[in-house]
Amino acid sequence: MSKILVTGGAGYIGSHTVVELINAGFEVVVVDNFSNSSPKAIDGIERITGIRPRLVEADCSDLASIRNLFSAEGNIEGIIHFAALKAVGESVEKPLDYYRNNLLSTINMMQMLKEFGGKYMVFSSSCTVYGQPDVLPVTEHTPRKPAMSPYGNTKRVGEDIIQDTVNSTSGVFAIALRYFNPIGAHPSAEIGELPLGKPDNLVPFITQTAAGIREKLQIFGGDYNTPDGTAIRDYFHVVDLAKAHVLALQRMIDGRSTSPYEVFNVGAGRGITVLEIVKAFENVTGVKLNYEIVGRRAGDIEKVWADTTLAQKELGWKTESTLEYALLTAWNWEKKVRGM
Repeated sequence: MSKILVTGGAGYIGSHTVVELINAGFEVVVVDNFSNSSPKAIDGIERITGIRPRLVEADCSDLASIRNLFSAEGNIEGIIHFAALKAVGESVEKPLDYYRNNLLSTINMMQMLKEFGGKYMVFSSSCTVYGQPDVLPVTEHTPRKPAMSPYGNTKRVGEDIIQDTVNSTSGVFAIALRYFNPIGAHPSAEIGELPLGKPDNLVPFITQTAAGIREKLQIFGGDYNTPDGTAIRDYFHVVDLAKAHVLALQRMIDGRSTSPYEVFNVGAGRGITVLEIVKAFENVTGVKLNYEIVGRRAGDIEKVWADTTLAQKELGWKTESTLEYALLTAWNWEKKVRGM
């Protein structure tokens, strides 16, 4: 059984991926500093799987702490690296925090693979590396553009750090998964997206507004060149995304990688406007949302969605859940958290 370290494993995407890893038979160690997550996620993972992953509270940008973790654990075969600050708007205001945290943590993880004989890295990248593409949908060959936010730039530079490292290190392999917009929660409602403080993503804003936690949903930008003026994104279920990480890891373990460093887009493969998401949520839940359209937000792009042909062909991955189902699971999770 391979031992896998999941950084940020108590976070939103991390916790769902830990569940899928355990279900696939991996031994999982979680490291998290709980800057935007809760130890309660580990309880949820245990309730779903019957197995409690080992948890180490540490900051991945602190090399000494991470080296201690690797020394204590031994034989960590691979890393799935989620731990990062991820709010686009905040990164524009606090660029140094983002560069320090996101890049140091990535450097440290690659250093530990080299020092302790690990072999595999799955990197949590983002479609932000494409900027505002000239042609849609984007493929893995779509040129990366200068990032529109420091957050986006940390993903771009993070990819480069990993690629350069594996190219110079025999026996180490990496896959960068470029996410589009994961939403929803585990169907058990035991884990889901629970941002500390003000959410940065659309769907928690929607569910918190529906639950009465927020008076009004703000939609950033109503004058984009899109069918209804609101921005277009590629939304898909977080459990589908979690499964992509297991497939990526398995690909490397099975020796099916065609090069030491590979990149795959993961998304639903279709673009949906923000207003369409709002209407879909209202339809599936029966809850009317109080919303207003406000000015554009710094760092946001107008429209992006994925071509996921490569992930289907090479990873055997595609989305299984509908948009409506993803929204329903997000609402069920919100209701459980709020005791509704």
